Amino acid sequence: MNGLLLKLAMVVTVGSLLHSIPAATQVTPTTNKAARVRITQGPEIERADPNFAIIRWTSNNPGGSPEHYGVVRYGTDPTKLNQTAKSPIRLNPGHSYSVFRVRMDGLKPRTTYYYAVTRRKPMARATG
Repeated sequence: MNGLLLKLAMVVTVGSLLHSIPAATQVTPTTNKAARVRITQGPEIERADPNFAIIRWTSNNPGGSPEHYGVVRYGTDPTKLNQTAKSPIRLNPGHSYSVFRVRMDGLKPRTTYYYAVTRRKPMARATG
C-alpha cells in the first residue's frame, strides 16, 4: 500500500510540473524604447537565388514590445517600391542590438530590384 501511495504522489508531482501554466512562462517584459533607432550594419543581401533573396540588417534595440517586424519595400523601379515583404522578430531585452532578416519571394530571374528596409511594431489586437 505504501508503494502505491508513493507512486501516486510521484505521478501527481510530475504531472503538475508538466502541466504548468504556459502563459505565465511566456510573458516577455517590454524594454525601454530607444530614443532613436539607427541601422548599424547593412542592409545587405544575405542570400540571392533566382526566385528569392534574403535581406539582413542590424539596428540598435528599438525596445518597447518584444514583437516587431522587419519590413522590406521593393520593386523594379527605384521610385516605385510597390511590393512588401515582412518577417517577425522577437527582441531580446538583454541585447543592445537586433538583427532583422526578411525573405523576398517571387522574384524574377535576371531582374534588377531596388529595396528599402524598415521595422514596425505589430498592430494592436482588439479585445472584447
